[in-house]
Amino acid sequence: MALEQKLTLRLQQRLVMTPALQMAIRLLQLNKLELENVLQEEMVENPMLEEREGPEESADMAVQPDGVGLEGQEQGDAEDSLSEDANPFDEINIEAYFQDYYDAQPRTGPVREYRDQVQLENMLAARPTMEQQLLWQLEMSDTSPLEMEIGRAIIGNVDEEGYLTLDTDELAVLGNWPVALVESTLKWVQKLDPPGVAARDLRECLLLQLEHLDATQTLAYRIVDQHLDLLIDRAHSAIGRRCRASLVEVGAAVELIQSLNPKPGAGYTTEPSRYIVPDVTVIKDAGTYRVVLNEDGLPKLRISRLYRQMLRSGGGGSKETSDYLHAKLKSALWLIKSFGQRQRTIQLVAESIVKYQEAFLEGGLAELRPLVLSDVADDIEMHVSTVSRIVNGKFMSTPQGILEMRFFFHSSLGHSNGPDVSSVSVKENIRKLIAGEDTRKPLSDARIATALKEEGLQIARRTVAKYREEMQIGASKLRRAPR
Repeated sequence: MALEQKLTLRLQQRLVMTPALQMAIRLLQLNKLELENVLQEEMVENPMLEEREGPEESADMAVQPDGVGLEGQEQGDAEDSLSEDANPFDEINIEAYFQDYYDAQPRTGPVREYRDQVQLENMLAARPTMEQQLLWQLEMSDTSPLEMEIGRAIIGNVDEEGYLTLDTDELAVLGNWPVALVESTLKWVQKLDPPGVAARDLRECLLLQLEHLDATQTLAYRIVDQHLDLLIDRAHSAIGRRCRASLVEVGAAVELIQSLNPKPGAGYTTEPSRYIVPDVTVIKDAGTYRVVLNEDGLPKLRISRLYRQMLRSGGGGSKETSDYLHAKLKSALWLIKSFGQRQRTIQLVAESIVKYQEAFLEGGLAELRPLVLSDVADDIEMHVSTVSRIVNGKFMSTPQGILEMRFFFHSSLGHSNGPDVSSVSVKENIRKLIAGEDTRKPLSDARIATALKEEGLQIARRTVAKYREEMQIGASKLRRAPR
């Protein structure tokens, strides 16, 4: 078969992520603090952007968040004005858009110089991690180079909770060290701070802490060493019989054990503090709830007047400068319009949530309705993925407290006497049943499920167990009073 060249015409559709769409999606999923940082960074990188400092300037010059330009005309549809290949000067009346709102003459007067001041919070030293603390203590000790090497290997295999993840045989294989030397070095590392570090299990962790308290000859040490399983089952009477001690003595020993830390490394967490600033606030005005966007600290963007004049004068005289200004203007318009779209979308989603959950705002958890993302998406006529990006990581200040927007979305459980019930309200019912139980005979999951079925809820025992674990409530045997 002979080879030949042909020209064919083929029509196909593709989803293209334009820079404008990428920016819109990026801004959509940011919370308020992240958005504020991004806008400040864009203002630094893009000379076309600057911040409005007050309402005294002409409204014609300011770029509104909804993308409306001068004389009430919109900047165009997203497909036209934000197209990657489109020239923004073909769609914007530059003379009208950049009409004089400032005096064209250069201003005279003292020039104020703004210096970047170092923030006090940036001068704070970072807290050392547990590994750094242990290595510092190891370096300060009087040990041989070989023991120092083994100690570093031991510390390197301690997890975030302070437990050693390898046994001595596995550690010895790492450096072909004698097992006896690894054992002795481990015992030395276990004497470092925090007490209980480098333990291989819970029993050893508690015993190390009791040794640190010089309590090796106490009843508490004996209970942890020999009867930890009975302690977990809260069988105080059985512990007293085996240790030949009274319930008062057992109670005092258990109180000492409960003061120990089962996770000695938990105090050295390296996770940064998370600051929560609500993106929207729900207020009650004249008997109805109203959604207000929190825009405190967000810069009000506009096109720089300095570069406005450069564009009017022909782009600075060179093609390179003109192309640069064209690109920065297009990027600035994308950012301003994407920011406006983000604010409007958050407003719509929040108003829809308030409409569905108004009973919760009045009555609390018992009135929380089951709600899924598709319900809000259908209500505001947007895609489910857009709603998901909006509610992720954003918070709402309500009469019931500051809540994550995802809090309002829950699965439902059937009710024989009325509409479906939210899973959150079911969890609250489970919590109340457990809070009012007799600790001598705590309710099992099956008994809780039976009690909820008597109230009309259609719930299984395994669902009760799942909700109880999500609320971090122990099983019935762990809630039983000491016997």
